[in-house]
Amino acid sequence: MIICKKITTFAHKTSWRQTDSLRIKIKEMEKQKILFANDIVAELDDAIRGIDHDKVFILADSTTRQLCLGRIEKCPMLADAKVIEIGDTDTHKTLESLTHVWTELGNGGATRHSLMVNLGGGMITDLGGFAASTFKRGINFINIPTTLLAMVDASVGGKTGINFNGLKNEIGVFSNANLVIIDTQFLKTLDQQNICSGYAEMLKHGLISNTGMWNQLIDYDLHNANLQLLQDMVRQSVGVKERIVADDPLEHGIRKALNLGHTFGHAFESMALERQPVLHGYAVAWGMVCELYLSCIKTGFPVDKMRKTVAYINECYGRMDISCDDYDKLILLMTHDKKNMGNSIIFTLLGEVGDIRINQTASKEEIIEALDFYRDGQ
Repeated sequence: MIICKKITTFAHKTSWRQTDSLRIKIKEMEKQKILFANDIVAELDDAIRGIDHDKVFILADSTTRQLCLGRIEKCPMLADAKVIEIGDTDTHKTLESLTHVWTELGNGGATRHSLMVNLGGGMITDLGGFAASTFKRGINFINIPTTLLAMVDASVGGKTGINFNGLKNEIGVFSNANLVIIDTQFLKTLDQQNICSGYAEMLKHGLISNTGMWNQLIDYDLHNANLQLLQDMVRQSVGVKERIVADDPLEHGIRKALNLGHTFGHAFESMALERQPVLHGYAVAWGMVCELYLSCIKTGFPVDKMRKTVAYINECYGRMDISCDDYDKLILLMTHDKKNMGNSIIFTLLGEVGDIRINQTASKEEIIEALDFYRDGQ
């Protein structure tokens, strides 16, 4: 192992299960409505007809406008819809893009009774949901995720927002779409990297769910993706997130399970924005390597399952090139994470597959040890 600093660590024993009686009661958001499409044109048409509106707008990025818009444009209720286009990739999940969307809505005569259809990956559903939720204090919107990542994660659960000041998802609101329509036929438009990116969130869902799901995910051949099998697995993965969000929509408790891999992951992703941007799922996969290591040394996660998962991630996702000189920057980025409490960096760890330990902390020395493990690649 490449060592930057050798330390001794101790296990932390507090788990969600042990603190369940302390769960905070919160005002419920309306349950997210999710539809798996059989005929997306007909089902989208019915959905739009069921929402009182005066005008319809479609938000797409340059890639989804080219590859995905044709799949829905024959919908009769979209005949007079205005298309708003922004640049693709997470580098455009910015205040500038958000301002452009607001401006196009205004110039297009949008009112508080208008409807926006967000067609795209997580960047579009995040930014589009935020734009819709804030324009004239909120207009209705429908999410149609076109990437695997957006289907199993970004479009579901009501989180919206943009990157700001070099930090991932720094500005945003909780706001559910009126409807999320998942059409797995869009998976055929994806390249290998985007399949892998979304699959990282599915792997996370397996780790926080049960051993059977985790085993199925670890055994899946990402290098030769069977899309038919993947479509079936998407439903299971969406179900995991759907159940957790329904129980804790505003992330005061068990929804924090979905943050596994994201404290380190967002730091990797933010650092990459300054170098060569990476897909969100890759950063989350790398973050899971670090946080599974912390789970082993702090909450007793089985070493054999950690190593099997890490080997799968290393094979499918590689590693971001970092050195010891990057550690302080990565830790600084973690201190800005929205999940933190007080001066503590907060992690979601595991005691076992499905045994979720929320609100865990780690010292700087433990974080450094996890980064050493990550760089070592074992």
